[in-house]
Amino acid sequence: MFEIVLINPEIPQNTGNIARTVLSQKCRLHLVRPYGFKLDTAAVKRAGVDYWKFVEITEWDSADEFFAANDTLKMHFFSQKGKVRYDKVSYKNGDFLIFGCESAGLGEEILGKYEDQTRFLPMLDGRVRSLNLASAATAVIFEAMKQTDFFEG
Repeated sequence: MFEIVLINPEIPQNTGNIARTVLSQKCRLHLVRPYGFKLDTAAVKRAGVDYWKFVEITEWDSADEFFAANDTLKMHFFSQKGKVRYDKVSYKNGDFLIFGCESAGLGEEILGKYEDQTRFLPMLDGRVRSLNLASAATAVIFEAMKQTDFFEG
């Protein structure tokens, strides 16, 4: 099982879409406060359709609390400032796939501290500043699942 982590998510539709992907791949979702919305808002519920009750979610009050409670050696951080392309690293069952907020990504403090664990998704058209958070998370989740043969092999 992969641990999908959203640090300070801002857009409820992205969080709902990621929750659906997490559920479809039997992953676990970690949400790190503060959020840019209330988790029980209509937009989040609508994006997650009727799947929310099945999603395994752990909420954290802060990034510090999350990092203190989990094995940072199992973490992969995704940013346009990442050092290694997302499909050039090996993912293992139990790894944490960590994404920042939509407007600012992961903060410089996190990126600096975990620089060797940062990953990026290539964007071939230089006019695109960043990928949608839900799209990026889905690409990464499916790459990790592919590498583990979708836990079947």
